[in-house]
Amino acid sequence: MTVLIKNGTVVSPTGIINADVLVDGERIAAVLTQGDTSLGASLESTADRVIDAAGKYVIPGGVDCHTHMEVPFGGTFASDTFETGTRAAAWGGTTTIIDFAVQKQGERVQDGLAAWHERARGECHIDYGFHQVIGGVDDDSLKAMDELVDEGVTSFKLFMAYPGVFYSDDGQILRAMQTASNNGSMIMMHAENGIAIDVLIAQALAEGKTDPKYHSLTRPWETEAEATNRAIMLARMTGAPLYIVHMSAKQAVKILQETRDQGWNVFGETCPQYLYLSLEDQLSQPGFEGAKWVCSTPLRSKAEHHQDELWKYLRTNDLSVVSTDHCPFCFKEQKELGLGDFSKIPNGIGTVEHRMDLIYQGVVDGQITLERWVELCATTPARMFGLYGRKGAIQPGFDADIVIYDPAGRTEIGFHKTHHMNMDHSAWEGVVIDGHVDTVISRGRVVVENNEYHGAKGHGQYLKRGLSQYLL
Repeated sequence: MTVLIKNGTVVSPTGIINADVLVDGERIAAVLTQGDTSLGASLESTADRVIDAAGKYVIPGGVDCHTHMEVPFGGTFASDTFETGTRAAAWGGTTTIIDFAVQKQGERVQDGLAAWHERARGECHIDYGFHQVIGGVDDDSLKAMDELVDEGVTSFKLFMAYPGVFYSDDGQILRAMQTASNNGSMIMMHAENGIAIDVLIAQALAEGKTDPKYHSLTRPWETEAEATNRAIMLARMTGAPLYIVHMSAKQAVKILQETRDQGWNVFGETCPQYLYLSLEDQLSQPGFEGAKWVCSTPLRSKAEHHQDELWKYLRTNDLSVVSTDHCPFCFKEQKELGLGDFSKIPNGIGTVEHRMDLIYQGVVDGQITLERWVELCATTPARMFGLYGRKGAIQPGFDADIVIYDPAGRTEIGFHKTHHMNMDHSAWEGVVIDGHVDTVISRGRVVVENNEYHGAKGHGQYLKRGLSQYLL
């Protein structure tokens, strides 16, 4: 089937042009500058389908490189399955996710990856790939890292937090980084000082401080900044590339910035929750309500101006990516596991459906440009994690993952409005976006149009990824 998207404004990281986009089957066949009336008329007469995008932006489908579908955590599982989560992502203009396969201590890495393949196979509405969590660094898991690179899993996540669950000590991190340096893969780091955090948590609970806000207060910015610095020093010792996930503290990003200025392969991501939400406005709500916004790293204080600084670092490219860290839990029965003890609240917020809208609002508010919006949400994630050439741009030969976005539209986020995630609440209740996802195309198939869903589970394909394009 051929589809002609005409009269649109095509946005890329390098500029904005008025162009028509021709889709042939699952791929983009041509991007044609508007003005050649004879060619345009010829294409319009022969295309199977014509979509008029006049007055709208035509952008590559979003690439969310940090999601957790069905992940076990805190005595429960993330509430979105691969079926419900990828469907919600499609509604919001994201056409590719990279999820995290998990190896726990004592398990084989290959078994963890196989389990995630089994969960996702035949369930996904959009294309997907995997990072691999290494929860137990030993000789076998280091060998598995080499093997998985050949299988298209080219990034590995380590944790400096959660002792007894995912935590790796400095020696284990060093060994994993040495392996990554040799095989060309990317180390992804959850950078918080988990040992210190556990002490602070125990002290707070002993003092009767059990409300959700203490989740943030026992994970102060110093624990993120210290771990960020330590991870960077270990990466410099080994020459391994390093990508620090879900950065929330301005002091931690400052350390990252200084290292990047010296030319090292270190990268950072942040998430919408750290750009808009705060300790004061959400996490400190009366009673147990703040549990809805418990995530790690935690929401930071608005009074300390972390949000303003994170937007600045997005403009300067010291933060290179906006992902979601989508890890949803229902309030009833899941978040409520932490009633009376904030440390038992499952950590995570659901955002996979709203990322493209939320970061577009940053364009409207003057925080970033249109080009930077596309770069942060689609192009850089694709290049960072070995998908560029198929994903992240509107170019001939790329997959026809395309979003038609209406800047004159309006999106009211809420549980009973735009919400399609498998949750009983919305962390973004009442937020209004000055724009709207009108049409979503995944590999040539129109999956969202006129506020109706036309996708299907099983359409999404597994993506075998290459190495990052950003490594020196």
